[in-house]
Amino acid sequence: MQKIMKRMAWLLAAAMLLPALPLLAQKRKKAPMNIIFILSDDHRYDAMGFMHTIEGLQTPGMDRMAREGAHLQNAFVSTALCSPSRASILTGQYAHTHTVVDNDAPMPDNLVFFPQYLQKQGYQTAFFGKWHMGNTGDQPQPGFNHWESFRGQGTYYAPVLNINGKRVKQPEGSYTTDLLTDHTIEWLNKRNRQQPFFVYLSHKGVHAEFQPAKRHQGKYAHIPIICPPSMYLTATDSSQTFGTVTAPATPVNYRDIPQWVRRQRYSWHGVDYMYHGAIVFDDFYRRYLETLQAVDESVERVLDWVKEQGLEENTMVVYMGDNGFSFGEHGLIDKRHAYEESMRVPLLCWAPGLVKAGTRIPEIIMNIDIAPTFLELAGIPKPAQLQGQSFAALLRGHQVPWRDKVFYEYYWEAAFPQTPTIFAVRTGKYKYIYNHGGWDINELYDIEKDPYEMNNLIRDKAYQQTGRELRDALFHWLDSTGGMLIPLKKPSGTRFDNLYRGTY
Repeated sequence: MQKIMKRMAWLLAAAMLLPALPLLAQKRKKAPMNIIFILSDDHRYDAMGFMHTIEGLQTPGMDRMAREGAHLQNAFVSTALCSPSRASILTGQYAHTHTVVDNDAPMPDNLVFFPQYLQKQGYQTAFFGKWHMGNTGDQPQPGFNHWESFRGQGTYYAPVLNINGKRVKQPEGSYTTDLLTDHTIEWLNKRNRQQPFFVYLSHKGVHAEFQPAKRHQGKYAHIPIICPPSMYLTATDSSQTFGTVTAPATPVNYRDIPQWVRRQRYSWHGVDYMYHGAIVFDDFYRRYLETLQAVDESVERVLDWVKEQGLEENTMVVYMGDNGFSFGEHGLIDKRHAYEESMRVPLLCWAPGLVKAGTRIPEIIMNIDIAPTFLELAGIPKPAQLQGQSFAALLRGHQVPWRDKVFYEYYWEAAFPQTPTIFAVRTGKYKYIYNHGGWDINELYDIEKDPYEMNNLIRDKAYQQTGRELRDALFHWLDSTGGMLIPLKKPSGTRFDNLYRGTY
């Protein structure tokens, strides 16, 4: 009898709890993931303090992201140029698919940006900063509830911001990196707290011509200049004075340096005639690092805001560069080419509720992976047209099948004709570069033994099979993804007028 009474009591208690179970389950259900994506411009993959490659460089914000979150150590862009890379981030597609192949190519009308999917999922979305994708306009774009941008590359001081369709001149002396961060935090504070949010904070920094915030001017005036071993490979007579050059640790193949690389040394994008003599290398180098400081402060301000709001458990902050940048490697500055410092970028993820502190992810990540990752974290299935793949499982610490190579493409630009069309494939050990459209030599490097890409193995018989396999993989990728026809866009704008001494 006593057992029967106990059972009846349990059944009665369970019956009383039944109406409350859905409410309890709802409380236990994790809130949707908020996402803040911070994109910088021309930031090298190794220009962060915790990388210990630039003596004296301080980046406490980025260091904190790596310490408290994840450093994705092998992140690459599919095209090392502003507009194509930004289009790849927003669409999850290669440049030959979205066809924004240079900084002037107009955007096709059929492009769909991943924030549009987030909006449909109930996210409130906002864009702050540099758009520069397929045109130089600043008009609001699809996928964003709130919009703040500027025309083209913008300016570092006192910009004119297009705020939701209305152009507003900012105060004299105001610094663009600080303004964008201020406005981002202001919008976050005013947001609808009943909805998840996505913010795209797109900095002008650290794009040339570098202008640091006044508080950072001269901070690195005495930092030592350590030049890469490949800096003088193409030198015959250098008119500039550079810093200390580290000795090469690998064999150097002077014979098989491409001619376009040799010629570019004395050009707009070469160390011997940088921007046609407008600045010397050492000043260029130091101003870059000083301009980076405000970007790093922006990162830390965003992290602090998330913690102050108590949103760490369901908020992710991702920091990335749109492409890398050369500082003397092969005698070059700028990007565009397929050498490591150009196609490789910083990528950090801070999400205390998702990512274990101090995580290091060695897998090859690409800019086309950003969109599918954010969509998965928002509970949205990957749209069919996206060519990247989500790395959310890697962030969670799971082992999943992953790519073993990255593919690269860059298309010749009339405005900067010194760099040819380039296709490349890079594995964990080798890189094959196909220089298209010129009477020149292709390139093959053993990245493990030759990280500075100084010993071109393309003629070495011991590597012929490796080279052929990589070449075949490269063209199979182009063929299978619809990239065998080079997207040709009609030149537009005055920058092409009189480009070739009065011709058109």
